[in-house]
Amino acid sequence: MLFPKIADYLSALPTDIPTDRRALLDPLAEYISRKRAAGEVVRLIFICTHNSRRSHFGQVWAQVAALYFGIGPVECYSGGMETTACNPRTVAALERAGIRVKQITTGENPVLLLQYADGVNPLAAFSKVYNQAPNPTQGFAAVMTCSQAEENCPYVAGAEKRFSITYDDPKIADGTPEEEAVYDARCRQVAAEMAYVFGKCV
Repeated sequence: MLFPKIADYLSALPTDIPTDRRALLDPLAEYISRKRAAGEVVRLIFICTHNSRRSHFGQVWAQVAALYFGIGPVECYSGGMETTACNPRTVAALERAGIRVKQITTGENPVLLLQYADGVNPLAAFSKVYNQAPNPTQGFAAVMTCSQAEENCPYVAGAEKRFSITYDDPKIADGTPEEEAVYDARCRQVAAEMAYVFGKCV
């Protein structure tokens, strides 16, 4: 069961997704529905350049939305073109939304456990290349969350489908008075769009 704060967060999200965004999201919903109809596991890897911000938002909110709408089995992952770290601002925005975070390793690229529900294994958040374990190497869909990764990685090995659902990088607000608001807005946008996708699969 989702933590109450997260359930409240989801129920308060906007549902008026713009038409241009729905055009990007609907094919992903159709893919998920087809996989479910075939009795197959839905595996999604959210990919951005550094696996630091947008791809983590995508992974978390897709996994949360799948549980919220009772869609399964669904396995969500994230990765990048290169390794950096899960940005602390990303983590803080997720915490404000109700995700519980536990750091289990130290160093420049620590592993964080992101818990969103009782009785469900947490997501392990750290920066990794998209084809690095624990990510699957075949039988998945690649969801490109940044235009740079979309342009610089025209081929994602092992992906059976590819979707371009890109977001503006909240990094532009780092170190400014608008930082928290920008990260929260991007977090909400991704959450609302993943809720839209999985809501169509019910």
